[in-house]
Amino acid sequence: MIITTTGSVEGHAIASYLGVVGGEAVMGSNFIRDFFARVTDTLGGRSNAYQKEIRNARAHALSDMKEEAADIGADAIVGISLDVEVIGDSMLMVTVSGTAVKLA
Repeated sequence: MIITTTGSVEGHAIASYLGVVGGEAVMGSNFIRDFFARVTDTLGGRSNAYQKEIRNARAHALSDMKEEAADIGADAIVGISLDVEVIGDSMLMVTVSGTAVKLA
């Protein structure tokens, strides 16, 4: 499955647009990791725990979107958009969406 943030797939013509597809992932954080992330944030630097959590959530959301596109016969997803939101104090939500297409 080809996925791209652009509106087309280089070297391929789009035969048909199949509709919007998406994926979501909501991940909870735990107290100990949150504590150490706050320490890192206070002292400066990057919070590896949160970066890893966001990467995992992104992978799950992308996988769900690809599965939805495959279920409707898509060859590719164009124009994808990804968003990360913090919900409350201990949850991350990653959403991704795009347009499923059939290539010529």
